[in-house]
Amino acid sequence: MAIPTSLWTATAEPAPDAPPLDGEARADVAVVGGGYTGLSTALHAAERGLKPVVLEAEEPGWGASGRNGGQVIPGLKQDPEELVALYGRARGERLAEFAGAAADLVFGLIDKHAIRCQPMRTGWIQPAHRPELLPPLLRRAEQWAKRGAPLEVLDARACAERIGTGGYHGGWIDLRAGGIQPLSYARGLARAAIAAGARVHGLSPATRLERHGDGWRVATPRGAVIADQVVLATNGYTDDLWPGLRQTVVPVHSFQVATRPLGDNLAKSILPGRSVLSDTRRVSIYYRVDHTGRLLMGGRGRYREPPQPGDFAMLERAIRRLFPRAADAPVEYRWYGRVAITADHLPHLHEPARGLLAGLGYNGRGIAMATAMGTLLARRLLGESLDALPLPAAPVRPIPFHGFHKLGVAAMVSWYRLRDAVG
Repeated sequence: MAIPTSLWTATAEPAPDAPPLDGEARADVAVVGGGYTGLSTALHAAERGLKPVVLEAEEPGWGASGRNGGQVIPGLKQDPEELVALYGRARGERLAEFAGAAADLVFGLIDKHAIRCQPMRTGWIQPAHRPELLPPLLRRAEQWAKRGAPLEVLDARACAERIGTGGYHGGWIDLRAGGIQPLSYARGLARAAIAAGARVHGLSPATRLERHGDGWRVATPRGAVIADQVVLATNGYTDDLWPGLRQTVVPVHSFQVATRPLGDNLAKSILPGRSVLSDTRRVSIYYRVDHTGRLLMGGRGRYREPPQPGDFAMLERAIRRLFPRAADAPVEYRWYGRVAITADHLPHLHEPARGLLAGLGYNGRGIAMATAMGTLLARRLLGESLDALPLPAAPVRPIPFHGFHKLGVAAMVSWYRLRDAVG
């Protein structure tokens, strides 16, 4: 199945050759999922001497890796001191350092492997849309500043100048962050992994996972991989290949629209520094202007297939509300993908059986954190102890009443939108 039409499919670099698996293959590690997590795992494992085989149900980058907003944001939803409170000073600081360096990793890989994905390392603005939300943002900025992050605190006037619209009460800009063409980045990771010695197979969904001697056998419609170890890297598209794993995350749709390229004067007046942005609404909106001058607007929406016109209409209303002078700019692309949300809003690293790993649940920060998760999975594949990794391993613990998550997400989104509107 082709990736649904989007700005990214229309402008991406060509896909690398990823033929279906035909017959039986042997590998040191079978990686299920050809998004950022799986491709980063394969790349970093291959660079250190392992022979990975990646199995992707469609084509590399088909899922959220090729459909997101292209914002590369370091860190986690939790501030550094929250991580310290959760894990203790030593482990919490290690995790904060690891997460804070995730954007460095992405832009470093782009440089190292000459990935053509229009990188713009111009910072991430997080502004407060209500005055009472500003103090928590300033505390967040202060915590990262103490740890050496390059950032600036913005008052209301500076926000208006940096963003090109009023109505925000201040915020901060994290200069570690930026934007990319996400599908081109995924295809670049696949190309780099193949060059390092990995095999990447598209149109090869994993249909069965079972023990095979001391290792594992992963079956596909036309073949199988016999491997010493297996990594499950399917995030918002996780199925029932391993019992209970699908129920550890709640998939939520992330919707995006993109206008035609704006005129030069208008494009220069909206986010003139080309920073990316996500605000503090309960149902957050995020936006940027790409290298061609298109305005991209994104936000969370209901989990339903197929999406309804109203799921995109709220983004078009946001354009008119925030940038009235761009109200007449035609919207040329509309698309969506799945984001995986965890109950604790932390990414999850699992090792549910010997030689079996899983990494998923990036809560909207998938470009940076999924790429970084791949480095942790590769380290574990190569024998590093779980205690040595900055992210603790978590048990596979299904979310209670997971079967009702679609109704719960719909109700939550509607309620939060009402509260945002009243606020």
